[in-house]
Amino acid sequence: MSNVGIVFISHSEKMAEGLKDLVLQAVGNIPVEAAGGTDEGEIGTSLEKIQEAIQRVHSDKGVLVLFDLGSSVMNAEIAIELSGLEHIKIADAPLVEGGYVAAVESSLGKSLDEVLHAAEHIRGKLKRA
Repeated sequence: MSNVGIVFISHSEKMAEGLKDLVLQAVGNIPVEAAGGTDEGEIGTSLEKIQEAIQRVHSDKGVLVLFDLGSSVMNAEIAIELSGLEHIKIADAPLVEGGYVAAVESSLGKSLDEVLHAAEHIRGKLKRA
């Protein structure tokens, strides 16, 4: 079974890698990559890291990209445009919670739109009564 690929973009390499480790331990072997920090190992984002991560997890099922801060999305949009690949979407979702839910949905073989919907709709469901 093919699964939707997941890419976590963070200004922190440790945050992106930690989230990748978390979801792989929780849901098993799905296509997930972390693109965190700059090429020099500093805080920030790297267009090249994002492009490479998208390439590694891309399949006919598509790729869902999640990000931490606003400038990450700009690099994600550029990476997607330059890739020439289809079926790549950016989630407007919290990175950790949305990423976790997206990984679970991907592991269940859901479509890109279903994975996107689940990630984006986790917002607000975490509030305590």
